[in-house]
Amino acid sequence: MDATGWQQHTVRGFLAGLKRKGVTVEVLDRVRQVGPSKQGAKGSYSIYRIAIAAPAEAG
Repeated sequence: MDATGWQQHTVRGFLAGLKRKGVTVEVLDRVRQVGPSKQGAKGSYSIYRIAIAAPAEAG
């Protein structure tokens, strides 16, 4: 969200679309901050990495 300025649901949909197309999306870190009501608090987040495919060899 920080890098693109997109809304949370838009980023999730984009990552889901990549996974459907066979792109590897890795979760690097999940930080869950729990509020007093045991609900996810603002500030909870995940960090993802999109794997870059190696270029196909010509020939």
